Amino acid sequence: MSDAIIRQLAERVPVGSRVLDLGCGDGALLAYLQEHRACTGYGVELSDANVLACVARGVPVLQLNLDQGLSLFADQSFDVVLQIDTLQHLRNAETMLQETARVGRLGIVAFPNFAHWPNRLSILKGRMPVTRRLPYQWYDTPNIRVGTFDDFEVLARKNGLQVLEAFGLQDTREVRWMPNWRAGTAVFKFKGAGA
Repeated sequence: MSDAIIRQLAERVPVGSRVLDLGCGDGALLAYLQEHRACTGYGVELSDANVLACVARGVPVLQLNLDQGLSLFADQSFDVVLQIDTLQHLRNAETMLQETARVGRLGIVAFPNFAHWPNRLSILKGRMPVTRRLPYQWYDTPNIRVGTFDDFEVLARKNGLQVLEAFGLQDTREVRWMPNWRAGTAVFKFKGAGA
């Protein structure tokens, strides 16, 4: 994740928030939030190498398999729960979205937008897309699923989530007009019905 994208996502996290970063990778975003936004909290990561990278950065991290849920955390125990490039790797994406709304007052989700026009063009040519946001061949991808900007809006409504902000990112630019077509990344800030 580029520094510019980290800054754009971090701007959506209120200063001083208690943050849970699900699938935090090497901890770069949470480290940025700690240093520049006075945030506290934890990363959750499965990969041994990424857990070590978090520790090296000084990011508190728990090694957990997200497919087993978030029962470790109480309701509304975090101000913000992040799922940045995580949702597409989970077997229980809908359950994890519900859990995000349960344990956090706000949720921020970002994922590769499969409806981006270069992906559509690739499909029209009869091939699965390989792009900067989806850099794997269909047979060796770590993604369990692909989704679109519009798909997430339907899923949010189905689960009673209130979308507070929705936009796309293309490289480092925010895309507000036709993001389902024009952006490689979909970004949503939301809260649960009871939050």
